[in-house]
Amino acid sequence: MKILILSDTHGVLDPRIESEVLSCDVAVHAGDVGNAAVLRCLRPRRELIAVRGNNDTEEKWSPEDRELLHALSADRTVDLPGGALAVVHGDAYGSPARRHARLRAAFPDARLIVYGHSHRLAVDRDSRPWVLNPGAAGRSRTYGGPSCVLLSIVGSRWHLQVKRFTLR
Repeated sequence: MKILILSDTHGVLDPRIESEVLSCDVAVHAGDVGNAAVLRCLRPRRELIAVRGNNDTEEKWSPEDRELLHALSADRTVDLPGGALAVVHGDAYGSPARRHARLRAAFPDARLIVYGHSHRLAVDRDSRPWVLNPGAAGRSRTYGGPSCVLLSIVGSRWHLQVKRFTLR
C-alpha cells in the first residue's frame, strides 16, 4: 500500500505532488486545503482523507464548495495494515517545542500522527507514535520548496520517503 501525505496547500497544489498521488492508494491531507479544487486534484486509487485546518473557513471557501468544507472533520484516525494513522491540522496543540509531545499524548494508540500548520517538514521517529509534518505542498511558505511524504506499507512494515521539490 502506498500513501501520499501532504498539507498546507492553501488553494494551490504543486503539480509535481499532484502527479505523485496518481500512483498512490490513499492520499492524506492535514488541513489548510484552501478550496475544493485541491481536493478534486487529489485522485488516489482508493481513498482521500482530509481534515480541516485553521484557514479552512467559510470566508475563504466559495459558497458552492462549503458543503465539502463542512464535511471535513478536525481530525481522523484510519486503521492501516500494521497500525493506525491519525491526522490533524496541529494548530490546537501549542507551541512547536511542545507540539509533538502533545500530539503523542492525544493519539497514544496511533503508529503515525500526521499534522500540518507550521509548513515545516518534520519527521520525528524518536519514539512511538511517530510524528510527521509533510511541510507545505503548495506555494505558501514552503521553506525550501513544496514537499510531501510517501508512506509505503508492506505487511506490517512502514517506510517513509520525503519528497521535496524546488520552488518554481
